[in-house]
Amino acid sequence: MPIKKLKEFLDSHEIEYLTIHHSIAYSAQKIAAKTHIPGKELAKTIMVKVDGKLAMAVLPASYNINFSLLKEAIKAEKVVLASEFEFKDIFPQCEVGAMPPFGNLYNMEVYVAESLAEDEEICFNAGTHMELVRLAYKDFERLVKPKVLKFSSKRH
Repeated sequence: MPIKKLKEFLDSHEIEYLTIHHSIAYSAQKIAAKTHIPGKELAKTIMVKVDGKLAMAVLPASYNINFSLLKEAIKAEKVVLASEFEFKDIFPQCEVGAMPPFGNLYNMEVYVAESLAEDEEICFNAGTHMELVRLAYKDFERLVKPKVLKFSSKRH
């Protein structure tokens, strides 16, 4: 989903948002530092496989995913990190690792860490490693309808 398609989707739902351009960065922590966005407010999308089916786990950049907690929260048999090979073709117009957390557009479950859901705004990659989108969390929640769960912990 390139930024154009994402913007069209947000515009069609009359969502207010801001795009933020920055120099190239591949990790959520580096993006947070370059854009002066607190790590707790910048969302990173981690592709996981839940009982063999792809899903998105969305959590703050400054947090780590706890696969055991996620597995328990969704009552799954198995939850593992998906390899790039397993999902790169699903998002052909996105740079690998920069897909926005809109799994609903791909018939994919989206799990959001409750720590991220506490923020008024959400900021995330917009399909490239040089552009972010910021919008109200309530708008993101209304459009994506993620399952909000406890499955992350703050990085030490």
